[in-house]
Amino acid sequence: MSKKVAVIGGGSWGTALAQVLHNNNYQVQIYDLSQEKVDEINQDHINSYLPDVKLPEQLKATTDLKEAVNGAEAVVVVVPSHAVRKAAKDLAEVLETDTLVVSATKGLEENTYLRMSEVLAQELPAEFEDKITVLSGPSHAEEVIKNHPTTVVAANEDKKMAQQVQDMFMNDQLRVYTNPDAVGVELGAAVKNIIAIGAGIASGLGYGDNALAALVTRGITEIKRLGVELGAKSMTFAGLTGLGDLIVTCTSQHSRNRRLGYKIGAGKSLEEALDEMKMVAEGVKTAKAVYEVAEKHGIDMPISNQVYNILFNDKDPRQSVNDLMMRGKKHEIEEVAKEQSW
Repeated sequence: MSKKVAVIGGGSWGTALAQVLHNNNYQVQIYDLSQEKVDEINQDHINSYLPDVKLPEQLKATTDLKEAVNGAEAVVVVVPSHAVRKAAKDLAEVLETDTLVVSATKGLEENTYLRMSEVLAQELPAEFEDKITVLSGPSHAEEVIKNHPTTVVAANEDKKMAQQVQDMFMNDQLRVYTNPDAVGVELGAAVKNIIAIGAGIASGLGYGDNALAALVTRGITEIKRLGVELGAKSMTFAGLTGLGDLIVTCTSQHSRNRRLGYKIGAGKSLEEALDEMKMVAEGVKTAKAVYEVAEKHGIDMPISNQVYNILFNDKDPRQSVNDLMMRGKKHEIEEVAKEQSW
Protein backbone atom coordinates (compact mmCIF):
# COMPACT_ATOMS: atom_id res chain seq x y z
CA MET A 1 0.00 0.00 0.00
CA SER A 2 1.30 3.48 -0.89
CA LYS A 3 2.37 5.90 1.82
CA LYS A 4 -0.09 8.59 2.87
CA VAL A 5 0.33 12.38 2.91
CA ALA A 6 -2.26 14.89 4.15
CA VAL A 7 -2.48 18.27 2.42
CA ILE A 8 -4.00 20.94 4.67
CA GLY A 9 -5.75 23.43 2.40
CA GLY A 10 -7.69 22.83 -0.81
CA GLY A 11 -6.76 26.01 -2.64
CA SER A 12 -4.91 26.14 -5.94
CA TRP A 13 -1.42 25.55 -4.51
CA GLY A 14 -2.54 22.83 -2.13
CA THR A 15 -4.32 21.02 -4.95
CA ALA A 16 -1.32 21.32 -7.26
CA LEU A 17 1.01 19.89 -4.61
CA ALA A 18 -1.50 17.12 -3.90
CA GLN A 19 -1.37 16.13 -7.55
CA VAL A 20 2.44 16.12 -7.50
CA LEU A 21 2.36 13.75 -4.53
CA HIS A 22 -0.25 11.58 -6.25
CA ASN A 23 1.99 11.38 -9.31
CA ASN A 24 4.77 10.25 -6.98
CA ASN A 25 2.61 7.31 -5.85
CA TYR A 26 1.47 8.71 -2.52
CA GLN A 27 -2.01 8.23 -1.17
CA VAL A 28 -3.11 11.85 -0.77
CA GLN A 29 -5.99 13.31 1.18
CA ILE A 30 -6.79 17.02 1.09
CA TYR A 31 -8.32 18.68 4.14
CA ASP A 32 -10.45 21.77 3.63
CA LEU A 33 -13.03 23.58 5.75
CA SER A 34 -15.39 24.03 2.80
CA GLN A 35 -17.79 21.16 2.17
CA GLU A 36 -18.45 22.66 -1.26
CA LYS A 37 -14.74 22.47 -2.12
CA VAL A 38 -14.50 18.90 -0.80
CA ASP A 39 -17.51 17.80 -2.88
CA GLU A 40 -16.07 19.51 -5.94
CA ILE A 41 -12.83 17.51 -5.61
CA ASN A 42 -14.44 14.19 -4.65
CA GLN A 43 -17.42 14.20 -7.01
CA ASP A 44 -16.48 16.39 -9.97
CA HIS A 45 -12.69 15.86 -9.76
CA ILE A 46 -11.99 19.55 -10.32
CA ASN A 47 -10.93 22.58 -8.31
CA SER A 48 -12.69 25.76 -9.44
CA TYR A 49 -9.46 27.69 -8.82
CA LEU A 50 -7.85 25.51 -11.51
CA PRO A 51 -10.79 24.95 -13.87
CA ASP A 52 -8.84 23.70 -16.89
CA VAL A 53 -7.53 20.55 -15.21
CA LYS A 54 -9.28 17.28 -14.39
CA LEU A 55 -7.98 15.89 -11.10
CA PRO A 56 -7.16 12.20 -10.58
CA GLU A 57 -10.14 10.28 -9.23
CA GLN A 58 -7.90 8.80 -6.53
CA LEU A 59 -7.30 12.28 -5.09
CA LYS A 60 -9.67 12.58 -2.14
CA ALA A 61 -10.72 15.46 0.11
CA THR A 62 -12.39 15.69 3.51
CA THR A 63 -13.62 18.22 6.08
CA ASP A 64 -12.49 15.85 8.85
CA LEU A 65 -8.96 16.81 9.92
CA LYS A 66 -8.44 13.70 12.02
CA GLU A 67 -9.36 11.50 9.07
CA ALA A 68 -6.97 13.39 6.81
CA VAL A 69 -3.90 13.07 9.05
CA ASN A 70 -4.61 9.58 10.38
CA GLY A 71 -1.74 7.36 9.28
CA ALA A 72 -0.02 10.12 7.28
CA GLU A 73 3.77 10.15 7.23
CA ALA A 74 3.69 13.87 6.41
CA VAL A 75 1.32 16.83 6.47
CA VAL A 76 1.71 19.71 4.03
CA VAL A 77 0.30 23.00 5.35
CA VAL A 78 -0.93 25.15 2.43
CA VAL A 79 -3.53 27.50 3.89
CA PRO A 80 -3.40 31.33 3.60
CA SER A 81 -0.98 32.98 6.03
CA HIS A 82 -3.77 34.37 8.22
CA ALA A 83 -5.11 30.82 8.73
CA VAL A 84 -1.83 29.03 9.56
CA ARG A 85 -2.02 29.55 13.32
CA LYS A 86 -5.56 28.15 13.52
CA ALA A 87 -4.55 25.21 11.32
CA ALA A 88 -1.53 24.54 13.55
CA LYS A 89 -3.65 24.61 16.70
CA ASP A 90 -6.05 22.11 15.16
CA LEU A 91 -3.19 19.90 13.96
CA ALA A 92 -1.64 19.88 17.43
CA GLU A 93 -4.67 17.93 18.63
CA VAL A 94 -4.39 15.13 16.07
CA LEU A 95 -0.81 14.84 14.77
CA GLU A 96 1.11 11.66 15.43
CA THR A 97 4.56 12.29 16.90
CA ASP A 98 6.59 10.90 13.99
CA THR A 99 4.83 12.98 11.32
CA LEU A 100 6.90 15.22 9.04
CA VAL A 101 5.51 18.76 8.68
CA VAL A 102 5.93 20.74 5.45
CA SER A 103 5.21 24.48 5.42
CA ALA A 104 4.22 25.59 1.91
CA THR A 105 2.52 28.91 2.73
CA LYS A 106 4.26 32.15 1.78
CA GLY A 107 3.90 35.23 3.96
CA LEU A 108 4.42 36.73 7.39
CA GLU A 109 1.82 36.61 10.13
CA GLU A 110 0.03 39.89 10.69
CA ASN A 111 0.77 41.58 14.04
CA THR A 112 3.44 39.06 15.15
CA TYR A 113 5.44 39.29 11.86
CA LEU A 114 6.49 35.67 12.31
CA ARG A 115 7.45 33.43 9.41
CA MET A 116 5.05 30.55 8.75
CA SER A 117 7.40 27.89 10.11
CA GLU A 118 7.72 29.93 13.31
CA VAL A 119 3.94 30.06 13.67
CA LEU A 120 3.76 26.29 13.23
CA ALA A 121 6.56 25.77 15.75
CA GLN A 122 4.75 27.90 18.33
CA GLU A 123 1.51 25.96 18.11
CA LEU A 124 2.66 22.38 17.49
CA PRO A 125 4.13 20.25 20.30
CA ALA A 126 7.84 20.90 20.94
CA GLU A 127 8.95 17.63 19.33
CA PHE A 128 7.81 18.91 15.91
CA GLU A 129 10.09 21.96 15.84
CA ASP A 130 12.92 20.19 14.00
CA LYS A 131 10.48 18.38 11.72
CA ILE A 132 9.16 21.52 10.01
CA THR A 133 10.57 21.87 6.50
CA VAL A 134 9.81 24.83 4.24
CA LEU A 135 8.86 24.17 0.61
CA SER A 136 9.01 27.24 -1.61
CA GLY A 137 10.09 28.62 -4.96
CA PRO A 138 8.93 30.16 -8.26
CA SER A 139 5.97 27.85 -8.73
CA HIS A 140 2.58 29.03 -9.91
CA ALA A 141 -0.05 26.38 -9.23
CA GLU A 142 -1.55 26.95 -12.69
CA GLU A 143 1.64 25.56 -14.25
CA VAL A 144 2.50 22.89 -11.68
CA ILE A 145 -0.96 21.33 -12.05
CA LYS A 146 -0.27 20.99 -15.81
CA ASN A 147 3.08 19.30 -15.14
CA HIS A 148 5.10 22.18 -16.57
CA PRO A 149 8.80 22.05 -15.53
CA THR A 150 9.22 23.80 -12.17
CA THR A 151 11.97 24.12 -9.56
CA VAL A 152 11.51 24.66 -5.82
CA VAL A 153 13.51 24.44 -2.59
CA ALA A 154 13.11 22.31 0.54
CA ALA A 155 14.69 24.19 3.46
CA ASN A 156 15.58 22.90 6.90
CA GLU A 157 18.71 23.18 9.06
CA ASP A 158 18.45 19.42 9.43
CA LYS A 159 19.85 18.03 6.17
CA LYS A 160 18.04 14.69 6.48
CA MET A 161 14.68 16.41 6.94
CA ALA A 162 15.25 18.60 3.89
CA GLN A 163 16.24 15.56 1.85
CA GLN A 164 13.13 13.68 2.96
CA VAL A 165 10.94 16.45 1.58
CA GLN A 166 13.10 16.62 -1.54
CA ASP A 167 12.53 12.90 -2.11
CA MET A 168 8.81 13.22 -1.43
CA PHE A 169 8.12 15.87 -4.08
CA MET A 170 10.82 15.49 -6.72
CA ASN A 171 10.01 14.01 -10.12
CA ASP A 172 10.68 14.72 -13.79
CA GLN A 173 8.41 17.79 -13.75
CA LEU A 174 9.24 19.19 -10.30
CA ARG A 175 12.91 19.53 -9.43
CA VAL A 176 13.56 20.09 -5.72
CA TYR A 177 16.78 21.56 -4.33
CA THR A 178 17.73 21.63 -0.64
CA ASN A 179 18.91 24.60 1.42
CA PRO A 180 19.71 24.85 5.16
CA ASP A 181 18.64 28.52 5.26
CA ALA A 182 14.92 28.33 6.03
CA VAL A 183 14.97 31.95 7.25
CA GLY A 184 16.16 33.25 3.88
CA VAL A 185 13.88 30.95 1.91
CA GLU A 186 10.78 32.11 3.80
CA LEU A 187 11.67 35.80 3.80
CA GLY A 188 12.41 35.83 0.07
CA ALA A 189 9.11 34.10 -0.63
CA ALA A 190 7.15 36.53 1.53
CA VAL A 191 8.71 39.89 0.74
CA LYS A 192 8.82 39.45 -3.05
CA ASN A 193 5.03 39.76 -3.03
CA ILE A 194 5.38 43.41 -2.02
CA ILE A 195 7.74 44.11 -4.91
CA ALA A 196 5.32 42.30 -7.24
CA ILE A 197 2.53 44.65 -6.17
CA GLY A 198 4.92 47.48 -7.05
CA ALA A 199 5.59 45.90 -10.46
CA GLY A 200 1.86 45.71 -11.09
CA ILE A 201 1.40 49.34 -10.06
CA ALA A 202 4.14 50.40 -12.49
CA SER A 203 2.45 48.47 -15.29
CA GLY A 204 -0.93 49.96 -14.41
CA LEU A 205 0.63 53.41 -14.66
CA GLY A 206 1.77 52.57 -18.18
CA TYR A 207 5.47 52.09 -17.47
CA GLY A 208 7.44 49.44 -19.35
CA ASP A 209 10.35 47.05 -19.14
CA ASN A 210 12.88 49.57 -17.85
CA ALA A 211 10.83 50.25 -14.74
CA LEU A 212 10.23 46.53 -14.24
CA ALA A 213 13.96 45.77 -14.43
CA ALA A 214 14.65 48.50 -11.88
CA LEU A 215 12.00 47.16 -9.50
CA VAL A 216 13.29 43.59 -9.70
CA THR A 217 16.97 44.42 -9.20
CA ARG A 218 16.50 47.10 -6.55
CA GLY A 219 13.77 44.98 -4.99
CA ILE A 220 16.04 42.00 -4.44
CA THR A 221 18.59 44.37 -2.91
CA GLU A 222 16.20 45.48 -0.18
CA ILE A 223 14.85 41.96 0.34
CA LYS A 224 18.42 40.80 0.94
CA ARG A 225 19.06 43.74 3.25
CA LEU A 226 16.09 42.75 5.41
CA GLY A 227 16.90 39.06 5.30
CA VAL A 228 20.53 39.39 6.38
CA GLU A 229 19.49 41.63 9.27
CA LEU A 230 17.03 38.93 10.40
CA GLY A 231 19.56 36.10 10.20
CA ALA A 232 19.35 34.83 6.62
CA LYS A 233 22.31 34.01 4.37
CA SER A 234 22.95 36.60 1.67
CA MET A 235 23.43 34.07 -1.15
CA THR A 236 20.00 32.52 -0.58
CA PHE A 237 18.45 35.60 -2.21
CA ALA A 238 20.37 34.93 -5.43
CA GLY A 239 18.60 31.57 -5.68
CA LEU A 240 15.19 30.22 -6.56
CA THR A 241 13.33 31.53 -3.52
CA GLY A 242 14.87 34.98 -3.82
CA LEU A 243 15.56 36.24 -7.33
CA GLY A 244 13.76 33.32 -8.99
CA ASP A 245 10.50 33.80 -7.13
CA LEU A 246 10.76 37.57 -7.48
CA ILE A 247 11.09 37.38 -11.27
CA VAL A 248 8.14 35.06 -11.76
CA THR A 249 5.88 36.98 -9.38
CA CYS A 250 6.70 40.36 -10.92
CA THR A 251 6.16 39.22 -14.52
CA SER A 252 3.62 36.39 -14.64
CA GLN A 253 0.01 36.60 -15.76
CA HIS A 254 -0.74 34.19 -12.90
CA SER A 255 0.63 36.53 -10.20
CA ARG A 256 -2.16 37.66 -7.88
CA ASN A 257 0.02 40.35 -6.31
CA ARG A 258 0.99 41.79 -9.69
CA ARG A 259 -2.67 41.80 -10.78
CA LEU A 260 -3.65 43.61 -7.60
CA GLY A 261 -0.95 46.21 -8.16
CA TYR A 262 -2.01 46.69 -11.76
CA LYS A 263 -5.57 47.51 -10.70
CA ILE A 264 -4.27 50.07 -8.20
CA GLY A 265 -1.91 51.61 -10.75
CA ALA A 266 -4.83 51.88 -13.16
CA GLY A 267 -6.75 53.95 -10.63
CA LYS A 268 -8.67 51.61 -8.35
CA SER A 269 -8.52 51.83 -4.57
CA LEU A 270 -7.15 48.93 -2.54
CA GLU A 271 -10.68 47.99 -1.48
CA GLU A 272 -11.95 48.03 -5.07
CA ALA A 273 -9.01 45.95 -6.27
CA LEU A 274 -9.43 43.39 -3.50
CA ASP A 275 -13.16 43.10 -4.21
CA GLU A 276 -12.35 42.12 -7.79
CA MET A 277 -9.81 39.48 -6.75
CA LYS A 278 -11.15 35.96 -6.31
CA MET A 279 -8.01 34.72 -4.56
CA VAL A 280 -5.73 35.88 -1.74
CA ALA A 281 -2.95 38.38 -2.51
CA GLU A 282 -0.54 37.76 0.37
CA GLY A 283 1.50 40.87 -0.37
CA VAL A 284 -1.04 43.23 1.18
CA LYS A 285 -0.68 41.85 4.70
CA THR A 286 3.04 41.29 4.18
CA ALA A 287 3.52 44.95 3.19
CA LYS A 288 2.24 46.04 6.58
CA ALA A 289 4.35 43.48 8.44
CA VAL A 290 7.54 44.34 6.56
CA TYR A 291 6.98 48.07 7.05
CA GLU A 292 6.79 47.56 10.83
CA VAL A 293 9.80 45.21 10.93
CA ALA A 294 11.93 47.55 8.80
CA GLU A 295 11.01 50.50 11.02
CA LYS A 296 11.86 48.53 14.16
CA HIS A 297 15.26 47.43 12.85
CA GLY A 298 16.13 50.61 10.96
CA ILE A 299 16.34 48.84 7.59
CA ASP A 300 16.20 50.95 4.43
CA MET A 301 13.47 49.48 2.18
CA PRO A 302 12.37 52.31 -0.12
CA ILE A 303 10.27 50.30 -2.60
CA SER A 304 8.46 48.36 0.10
CA ASN A 305 7.81 51.58 2.01
CA GLN A 306 6.27 53.25 -1.04
CA VAL A 307 4.04 50.23 -1.71
CA TYR A 308 2.94 50.35 1.94
CA ASN A 309 2.06 54.04 1.66
CA ILE A 310 0.10 53.48 -1.55
CA LEU A 311 -1.85 50.60 -0.01
CA PHE A 312 -2.54 51.99 3.45
CA ASN A 313 -2.09 55.76 3.27
CA ASP A 314 -3.71 56.41 -0.13
CA LYS A 315 -0.52 57.86 -1.55
CA ASP A 316 -0.64 58.75 -5.24
CA PRO A 317 1.34 56.02 -7.08
CA ARG A 318 2.90 58.59 -9.43
CA GLN A 319 4.15 60.56 -6.45
CA SER A 320 5.68 57.35 -5.06
CA VAL A 321 7.51 56.77 -8.34
CA ASN A 322 8.80 60.34 -8.29
CA ASP A 323 9.94 59.99 -4.68
CA LEU A 324 11.85 56.81 -5.53
CA MET A 325 13.51 58.38 -8.57
CA MET A 326 14.50 61.52 -6.65
CA ARG A 327 16.06 59.82 -3.63
CA GLY A 328 19.55 60.92 -2.65
CA LYS A 329 22.46 59.83 -4.84
CA LYS A 330 24.16 56.60 -3.82
CA HIS A 331 26.31 53.73 -5.06
CA GLU A 332 24.54 50.87 -6.79
CA ILE A 333 26.31 48.18 -4.76
CA GLU A 334 27.70 49.42 -1.45
CA GLU A 335 29.92 46.36 -0.96
CA VAL A 336 31.73 47.00 -4.25
CA ALA A 337 32.20 50.66 -3.43
CA LYS A 338 33.70 49.75 -0.05
CA GLU A 339 36.06 47.23 -1.65
CA GLN A 340 37.33 49.98 -3.96
CA SER A 341 37.63 52.42 -1.02
CA TRP A 342 35.19 54.86 -2.64
